[in-house]
Amino acid sequence: MRLIRAHENAAMIEVIRNCLCRANTYSFAMNTLHRSDARQFAVLCLMMILLLGTGCATAKIDWSQRVGSYSMDQAILEFGPPDKEAKLTDGTTVVEWRTARGYSHGTMGPMGGSRYYGGPWVFHYVDPPTPDHYLRLVFTPEGKLRSWGKVLK
Repeated sequence: MRLIRAHENAAMIEVIRNCLCRANTYSFAMNTLHRSDARQFAVLCLMMILLLGTGCATAKIDWSQRVGSYSMDQAILEFGPPDKEAKLTDGTTVVEWRTARGYSHGTMGPMGGSRYYGGPWVFHYVDPPTPDHYLRLVFTPEGKLRSWGKVLK
């Protein structure tokens, strides 16, 4: 076990005192870091920015190229079970997946509309709700993609 000498103890107390007394503790801490620590911190920040930037990029699907070759099994593997599915009398299958949920816009306000009223507050709808967005795929009786479309409900 190593004993702390008096001058090492005094140096520690001085560092703590400087941290507590300085208004800009962050810059003091950054100045006391070793250069390798500062480089590692900078590299970590750069990597996080790059990862966040590339995570937002998504590839657009060209559905017209998939017509005739894309199967319903492939669609289920790619998107999961459909939200709605219907089988027509001619054997055609129509499936839909919700791709975006609609929303309602409103505000909170007192019941009765007066801001001086002391009653309960309620949610007032300002605009009509927006519709949900669906991807509709139509498959032939053989299970191949016949047509596709985007539907609002």
